[in-house]
Amino acid sequence: MWRSCFLVAVLTGSVFPVSGFSNGKVTAACGDMMPRHGDFHSPAPPPFSITVDTASFTPGENITVTLQEASSTPPYFRGFLIEARDAGKPDSLAVGSFLLTDPQESQLLQCGHTQGSGVSHRRDSKKTRIQAVWEPPNNPPQKVQFLVTVLRDYNVFWVKMEGPVVSLHGATAAPSTPAPPPTSSPPPLSEPFSSVGCGLSKSCLRDPVGCHPESDPACFFLSFVTDQQGGSVTFELSGPAEGYLAFALSLDKWMGNDDVYMCVSDGGSVTISAAYVSGRTYPEPAIQQDLWGRAWRLADGLIQCRFQRKIILPHADGRFNLSQSYFLFLANGRSQQGFIHRHDRQPLISSNQKEITGPPEDLGGSRSPLLIKIHGVLMLTVWMWMVSTAIFIARHYKNVWPEKTLLGQKLWFQLHRTIMVLAVLLTAVAFTLPFIYRMGWSKHAGSHPYIGCTVMVLSLIQLIMGALRPAPDSPRRIIFNWMHLVTGTAGQVLAVACVFLGVSQQALLLPSPSSPAVLAAWLLWTLLAHLLLHIHDSTLRREGSDRENICSPQSWRQQPEEKSNVKKMVFVVFLLGNTAFLAAFITTIANN
Repeated sequence: MWRSCFLVAVLTGSVFPVSGFSNGKVTAACGDMMPRHGDFHSPAPPPFSITVDTASFTPGENITVTLQEASSTPPYFRGFLIEARDAGKPDSLAVGSFLLTDPQESQLLQCGHTQGSGVSHRRDSKKTRIQAVWEPPNNPPQKVQFLVTVLRDYNVFWVKMEGPVVSLHGATAAPSTPAPPPTSSPPPLSEPFSSVGCGLSKSCLRDPVGCHPESDPACFFLSFVTDQQGGSVTFELSGPAEGYLAFALSLDKWMGNDDVYMCVSDGGSVTISAAYVSGRTYPEPAIQQDLWGRAWRLADGLIQCRFQRKIILPHADGRFNLSQSYFLFLANGRSQQGFIHRHDRQPLISSNQKEITGPPEDLGGSRSPLLIKIHGVLMLTVWMWMVSTAIFIARHYKNVWPEKTLLGQKLWFQLHRTIMVLAVLLTAVAFTLPFIYRMGWSKHAGSHPYIGCTVMVLSLIQLIMGALRPAPDSPRRIIFNWMHLVTGTAGQVLAVACVFLGVSQQALLLPSPSSPAVLAAWLLWTLLAHLLLHIHDSTLRREGSDRENICSPQSWRQQPEEKSNVKKMVFVVFLLGNTAFLAAFITTIANN
């Protein structure tokens, strides 16, 4: 187990955080040209420029593109991504292809349908100048613009810098495929959205269940209604967010290969856009002309937006047919300068797939994946009920059932051992579930997984020590007793800390502050029960020491029947209390 946790820690530090793409394989960023680094800083103006050796071209005529420093003091850069796009459609796929002039520092990428349509760094060495040769396609656009993202360090980069525009020779006539006219900013909404008609005239997904966006500022709300005659669907999205709201259509309950729609707050207005994600990566922009009827509203920390989309988009790669069934994801998070960050909470996911153009439904959903719910239920069952009960028996009931045996062993020992063995087994099962769900280590869970690893190791040590314990009359028994006490106490303390951290994990996120308060009440309940029996035992010992010439020196251990009944009654009350606390948490997790 030590080796397993060590390997997990190594993987955490050396495999999973590799999101900086120092090797330049940044195909996932081809769409928006945004590095997958999370927070960023882009000083202005950029100290780099991109130039070309000609202002016009014909098919078959290559263009040399140069990225270099633009100030007298040469700044360096480590990473870059260069693409050529239709100047009239800057959000379209890259056109043409590149040839390398320095394969030691640069490499070709497939950005779109053409191999070599993007060029990026090969390693993260310091650079001041890079060149590549662009080859036009056979049927090029009338005007082509070069775009570049430049990265100096991990969190200092300039995104999608606009370079020169080159024109096709003789491009005086209108393009064969005219670019659509510029889209005006979406107008603001005059009124908040309403939940009236949910399940009757429109389908709705809400969190909390049954909330009303027109009156509840904490309500996350998604609705959609189909216009069969027009062949379109109108979507409405509302919720409290600092930066953006988004929903996705997915074929499963895992992020990846999803059709995404985002409403991003940007300087007092809201940008409504479509995108797709190919994995747990930054969304890649899709063709924005597929959305129309856009409108938005910002008020009191709420973002609300509305748009329409055709049911079928036969030309759009990665875009879903709305006449089919999908799981719905609803997420929110922060944004900066129009770029979104990772969502703040686990997305709300519909309980079942829903046909978008199907009959209206009032949908239910959950923010907690099933595996994480099972993990939470098992861990709470083990540490709130099983372990606390087994320790309670071993500490206070050795002398309540002194003569009773079960399978050749004292009753208290058999109960303690059986419960503890089951507790370790259930802990091991629960321990694996988050790794199965995450398919690795979670980088956003804080100290919870590290403490959990420690608890798992201590639990296994306790189990092994118990199996190898020396005989009661062995001189090594005192060493075992102390090690058993220290290891068990450390495991229990860390497990309780882990439970407190677990209820606030993004994947579970039980209600706050009520959940930590209930945990604190359970902990106080357990401590009071132990304290009560310690006082009870101390009273019995004092009474036993006052009896002279009545019983043997060990007589105080054989407690009077009425005193034993008190401890049995406390034991029953203790079990009932633990069961009540556990049931409250299981109910909360099930409804989360």
